[in-house]
Amino acid sequence: MELHEADVKAIDAVVNIWTPEALSHRPDWKDGFFAGKVKAKSPMSAVSLEQMLERMAEAGIERGFLVAARTGRLGLPGSYHMPYEVVARACEKFPGRFYGLAGVDPTQGMAGLRAFEDAVRNMGFIGAHAYPHWFETAPDHARWYPYYAKCCELGVPFMTQVGQSLIYSPDQRLRSVGRPITLDAVACDFPELKLLGIHVGIPWHDEMIAMAWKHENVYIVADAHSPKYWPDSFVKYVGSYGRSKVLFGTDFPVLDFKRTVKEIDELGFKPEVRRMLMRENALRVFGIPE
Repeated sequence: MELHEADVKAIDAVVNIWTPEALSHRPDWKDGFFAGKVKAKSPMSAVSLEQMLERMAEAGIERGFLVAARTGRLGLPGSYHMPYEVVARACEKFPGRFYGLAGVDPTQGMAGLRAFEDAVRNMGFIGAHAYPHWFETAPDHARWYPYYAKCCELGVPFMTQVGQSLIYSPDQRLRSVGRPITLDAVACDFPELKLLGIHVGIPWHDEMIAMAWKHENVYIVADAHSPKYWPDSFVKYVGSYGRSKVLFGTDFPVLDFKRTVKEIDELGFKPEVRRMLMRENALRVFGIPE
């Protein structure tokens, strides 16, 4: 029996935890950046886990992957590390609804690598998450390679920002080092690694499509950019030969849950394409149960 679009419970692959506890670990730039530069419509005030689940449910989203972000080396302007424990407690409170992605910092050496392994083995995290621009260290730099190898060993995906970065903090202006083409060497060196490029890869989205087409182990997460502004080539890719390679995401609060789902529905994808984008691809790539 074919499911109606409304019956497909979506999985949001990129969600920022926004509880009062989580916000206490974030720097002051968050309000001006999210409400100003990216014109986020979601409220910048704290959102409890219960409130987040209510908003997700209103949008037809069943599950969310919460990011314990690592943005730059601690001590630098605008940088912060979301404690793994904050996300782990959220996932423990709502099992099967929230899953954790462990942010990684390539400057932390073996201590960071051991902490990441502990997060996966003992805290239930289902993958790694990286912001290369915050470290001005491209994805194909040797500093990331221990994490790629560890993800292969643990059998979990590695999610990394690709595309242009912005000015998140005026005190630390970051270069855009995440060209999608830098994933080419990584995918060649680690064919076992499931590698996900988030934020579509804009403005190098065609380059990101090329990487996902070339490599069986490379995927795209369609988050942080409103679907109504997705480039035509990306919309065509999602709806055709890329239907098994793209995962839905919002990067909440950058995008509002309900508005994002509505804009995707307005793109007119076939039901089977929508199911793969909104749910099935995430289940398969991350190996989580139905």
